[in-house]
Amino acid sequence: MRRALELARQGEAGDEVPVGAVVVLEGREIGAGYNRPVSCLDPTAHAEIVALREAARHAGNYRLPGATLYVTLEPCVMCAGAIVHARIARLVFGARDIRFGGVRSKFRLADSELLNHRVEVHEGVLGAECAALLEEFFRRRR
Repeated sequence: MRRALELARQGEAGDEVPVGAVVVLEGREIGAGYNRPVSCLDPTAHAEIVALREAARHAGNYRLPGATLYVTLEPCVMCAGAIVHARIARLVFGARDIRFGGVRSKFRLADSELLNHRVEVHEGVLGAECAALLEEFFRRRR
């Protein structure tokens, strides 16, 4: 999660909402990303999507069984769907997203019994630090 926080700060330096994500497989980082929708003019360029794309290229497969995704903020519905489609085994996130959260706060997509793949979800890892980074970013923008 510390690496994801590092990435979030990189995104913040580029005036993006500070969210970072890292995909780890067998103890090795295979994908990393931070929010880039503004700089890429791409509404899908969330940290999780960027990290999943890099991980899939690295693995040579769009499915990433056995992988863990670490992300500083609870994934939105779009990202939660991508996580399920990628067959991520475990999701670890820091802060909840009470407005748009697709994993715990608003919806429970990642481990829904309605879907054919369920992700093991762990929340609150370095949660206070992840939330503080976002709160400070938005405080400065107001």
